[in-house]
Amino acid sequence: MVWQNWARSVQARPVRVERPASADEAAAVLTAATRDGLRVKPVGAGHSFTPIAATDGVQVRLDGLSGLLALDTVEHTATVGAGTRLHELNALLTERGYGLTNMGDIAVQTVSGAIATGTHGSGRACASLSEQVVSLEIALPDGTVRRVSAADTGDDGDLFQAARLGLGALGIVTSVTFRIEPAFTLRSTVERTTLDAVIGRFADLEAEDHCDLYWLPFTDAVQLTVNRRTGEAAAPPNPVAAWWSGDVVENAGVALVQRLTRAAPKTTPAVNAVAARLIGSRTFVDTAPRVFTSTRRVRFHEMEYALPRSAAAGALRALRDLTARGPWRVAFPVEIRLAPADDVWLSPAYGRDTVYVATHAYPRTDYTGWFAAVEKMWTEYGGRPHWGKLHTRDSGYLRDQYRQMGSFRAVRDRVDPGRIMANEYLDRVLGE
Repeated sequence: MVWQNWARSVQARPVRVERPASADEAAAVLTAATRDGLRVKPVGAGHSFTPIAATDGVQVRLDGLSGLLALDTVEHTATVGAGTRLHELNALLTERGYGLTNMGDIAVQTVSGAIATGTHGSGRACASLSEQVVSLEIALPDGTVRRVSAADTGDDGDLFQAARLGLGALGIVTSVTFRIEPAFTLRSTVERTTLDAVIGRFADLEAEDHCDLYWLPFTDAVQLTVNRRTGEAAAPPNPVAAWWSGDVVENAGVALVQRLTRAAPKTTPAVNAVAARLIGSRTFVDTAPRVFTSTRRVRFHEMEYALPRSAAAGALRALRDLTARGPWRVAFPVEIRLAPADDVWLSPAYGRDTVYVATHAYPRTDYTGWFAAVEKMWTEYGGRPHWGKLHTRDSGYLRDQYRQMGSFRAVRDRVDPGRIMANEYLDRVLGE
């Protein structure tokens, strides 16, 4: 059997596939794999662009570990099975009048896959999904099951700190408990602006609740979205406006641009100039999950780096200049998101206010040289790659970027000395 990820950039041929329906069954999978001398990798929705979930051993699918397991309205926490999709979690919480504080753009990921790779949104106070985890249950390679939390100390405390963004390197996460809050609405304002104007407004944008930007290469056009918390009732855009902005512009329009420029790369600057004129202004109020997430029907490849916020202005100008003078003709928008510092050991935003810059490219286009040049530039800024998105960094570079990498590796050495949970990707980024 051949497995491939959503982007179709990674394929794997596992020896067998397991679908545990409980933590004890997940532990039994690990015990059997150890006996058989096989490595194990849990896999979620396959939305990582890196081979982080690839294995030629035992692939563990988490579909049988889903649903709302507990809701604590006093402590404001919700516990869900690790295979629950984010859109399912949103629906379950919304029905009960609750929601997450923040989330990323994609809602088809499983909760365990999302936290394992560092999924994030944008935000002034909170952006990381892993930062919202207060406890989790994990089946360890030795066949034991542990529940660890933010309140733990000692070895259990370290295991929690490592496992809430664990890269699938420590065991099989079977359930996750999130901090939640009463459901809220967001006023979303979308406008067309320029990259220079955005750079000039960075101090103001940093103070916004949520801020997302999309820059069109070879133009100065930026679509700026600011989402502010509000006590207003939801007043979503009318169906025609939603269809135009979502289905036509953000999906069909992007697909058309990509196909045109893939067929005739030299037209990319002109085509993007036309596309820039389609960026419109709109304002609406809707529930947080509907504002935070989008439907993405166009497949792409992506690289994302977390840069120090202090470097944002210079980094974005450098990206524009590098792209303009280079031979590459990539039409896909560049996504820019602002995020605060957090304390998650392997979070790209660990210990510093961050600007995430995501470069995208259409499959089967000549983008690898651009990605390589951009990545080289980002390393000069001390950038940290997103764990689930394309990059070439190894453990030597990453150890220098993460102050808690030694602590994470110590936990890994303790719970998985035989490297049952490893694969080639983890060997590269963590060391063997």
